[in-house]
Amino acid sequence: MAITQDDIERAASLLRSGGLVALPTETVYGLGADASDPAALARLYAAKGRPADHPVIVHLAGVEQLGGWVAEVPDAARRLAARWWPGPLTLVLRRAPGVLDAVTAGRDSVAVRVPDQLLTLEVLRRAGIGIAAPSANRFGAVSPTTAAHVRAGLGDDVDLILDGGPCRVGVESTIVDLTDPARPLLLREGAVSATELETELGVPLAHDRGPSRAPGMLAAHYAPRARVELARDADDLAARARRGLAAGLRVGTLAPQDAGDSPEGALPLGRLRDAKAYARELYALLRMADDLGLELVVALPPSPEGVGAAVRDRLTRAAAGSATTD
Repeated sequence: MAITQDDIERAASLLRSGGLVALPTETVYGLGADASDPAALARLYAAKGRPADHPVIVHLAGVEQLGGWVAEVPDAARRLAARWWPGPLTLVLRRAPGVLDAVTAGRDSVAVRVPDQLLTLEVLRRAGIGIAAPSANRFGAVSPTTAAHVRAGLGDDVDLILDGGPCRVGVESTIVDLTDPARPLLLREGAVSATELETELGVPLAHDRGPSRAPGMLAAHYAPRARVELARDADDLAARARRGLAAGLRVGTLAPQDAGDSPEGALPLGRLRDAKAYARELYALLRMADDLGLELVVALPPSPEGVGAAVRDRLTRAAAGSATTD
């Protein structure tokens, strides 16, 4: 059913009054709450089962709203925002006075972005507030890329789900910390690549893999119920799948298009034509593995160029969230 102007106004009204609204973005569906409302944020954290020390991203209607959330906007941030906003890039900047600790997990920085999804941008404009919107799923689980995924995961814990169709990027935003503009830190891989960022900034990025500096940085995250193993190449993919089958497991495989056929008895969940398709379909395929009752997913990641690095990152965390493998 098509979204109407009344639906958009209802979503904005619910958000202004402390409600929880699942919103589509170009990356994944977010669970939205008024980022200036402590009670709404408490509901959000409870609905997700999210640890209090894990910050959330504030979604804005445009760069003109930054002043209410950040203490200053360095030139590097202005350049990245001009290039990629609206888009799948989150900037971590010094927080403005009055930003709630529930948003920043007590840190002196805040994560902000402008999503590239017309429906959600209109909700943000009408609401006139910053919206905290982590992925609309239970904490640590596979992120939702359709409205149906949100319903299956959160059910009645959300007041409204706006169905904007499947997310076109499919993995969470790139996160860059610019609290020290002279030393930009890449906190999370996404559709905006490290190479693109370094070209725009003119300086190399440092990499920070520490937990909870930003959303999605835990070593074990994005995990389905099925165990996930990562393969080194097509031969390793086949060998791991055969070992799983020999152990009596229900096995699925996930790989680029040129990886060859799955071994007999293993379900080919996906053969993706390129890294963008891999990213767009990844979470839906991991959810499918659970729906089909698979016990093992053997995944061969795409090459690490562009969004392929983000896919590799998510698969690595999914594998860490399952049983230890060799």
